[in-house]
Amino acid sequence: MKFFLSIATIAVYATAFLSLVACSNDKSMAGIEIGNPSIADGDTATTDTSAKDTSVKDTSVKDTTPKDTAVKKQAALPLVAEFSIDYSEVNVKALAKEASSGSEAEEPVLLDTFSLVLTQVRSFSSYYTSISVDPVLGLQLWPYEETPDETLEISFTKGSSVEDRFKNIDLQEEGYLKEMGVGFKPDETMAIYGRVLINKKYHPFVYSLSNFQTLMLRYHYSQIDTADGKANLSVIFRVKLFTNGIDFSGAEVGEDSVIHIDSKYNSDLWNALNERFVTSFQPLRYDYTTVAGDAHSEYVIDIWKGIAAKKGENTIINGNFQSPFTTDWILMNQFGGNADTSVILEKGSKERIMKVHVTEGGKHSYSVQLIQENVALIAGVQYQCVFTIWSDVEGQITARIGSYSTYETVGFQEHVEVHTTGQSVGITFTPEVNDPFARFELNLGGSERTFWIKEVKVLRIN
Repeated sequence: MKFFLSIATIAVYATAFLSLVACSNDKSMAGIEIGNPSIADGDTATTDTSAKDTSVKDTSVKDTTPKDTAVKKQAALPLVAEFSIDYSEVNVKALAKEASSGSEAEEPVLLDTFSLVLTQVRSFSSYYTSISVDPVLGLQLWPYEETPDETLEISFTKGSSVEDRFKNIDLQEEGYLKEMGVGFKPDETMAIYGRVLINKKYHPFVYSLSNFQTLMLRYHYSQIDTADGKANLSVIFRVKLFTNGIDFSGAEVGEDSVIHIDSKYNSDLWNALNERFVTSFQPLRYDYTTVAGDAHSEYVIDIWKGIAAKKGENTIINGNFQSPFTTDWILMNQFGGNADTSVILEKGSKERIMKVHVTEGGKHSYSVQLIQENVALIAGVQYQCVFTIWSDVEGQITARIGSYSTYETVGFQEHVEVHTTGQSVGITFTPEVNDPFARFELNLGGSERTFWIKEVKVLRIN
């Protein structure tokens, strides 16, 4: 989907031991043509995309251009976070960030004071190096090790912007970014103060936040804007999602002429607002713990629908290898495997073909892997993985869709016989779990040979 490219450059790991090739948001439905190495033109890539050994023996950054082999360091990408409320209607696609607040005179509910205590900022990334980071828990970016107990009160109604506190964060150093998480801990006295329009008159209300003990909002990387060399995470509380359809007219008014909404007063209204509170921030997914100790974890439906492929859409990015070289295709060398890659043109059709030359097969089929992550899969939905492949040596490979965080198979794992003339491979599967970051793998190791691959697709078919 097109938003995948909006921050693709965030995902460059400065100490990675691998080469990256070919990305775009191509969702073409063009038919697959059988290829043959005899009809391929020479290498047309302007950049040498040869993969470097990913073993822990070599941690230097390689520049893969043929003229310059100097060690290079990616420019820092600092994090800025903005926290605000928004009264605008929410786009169904849910990834657009409207900035308009609307006219107060027309708003049925107005928020006057709303603050939360920020306790942590985390990144959730995949790693291709020897560093040890739990992909499920992610990496804590803030507070820093020297100030582990630091917190920061954030005002959504005043519009807090945090830059100086995060000045030591460099997202370029933190792996292939999947999500950003922001953690909050409302203190027991915190509440949202506002006004609600009832019978053409505004009445003050206080909505208690005492139901929530801890809260973690996890934003998909496409929800992060990059401009002027910074990554800007916007945490926006959508007032209309929070209050539309909620009936305040029957609420009990206290002796102080205020509508108190908590576990004691107007408890039904309180419970209804509690169910909407977290999703009104519109993250990809969330985790929170109630004051009673109950843990909740779920996706936000409309955001998830905006990320997952629609029927007939290819969720593989740049499956036809048409776009410039960046970060969506990854060549992984490990356990004695070694390979290099190039993109060539097919004669006649001029279609682009990924050529993977395995110079050392390594100990396992997964000693050489051609990988694409961020394949969003919906549980219970049928997909078909289709690609064309051939080799100069007949033999078996393994095609697989697994999880980047647990490495378990979440889509399929199939052994495919590869011949010296092109064949179209089709594998139909139905995942049992939702996964916005499933990993498509072609495991090409085990022996020395050359592969040609074209038109890779993972299509949602129902």
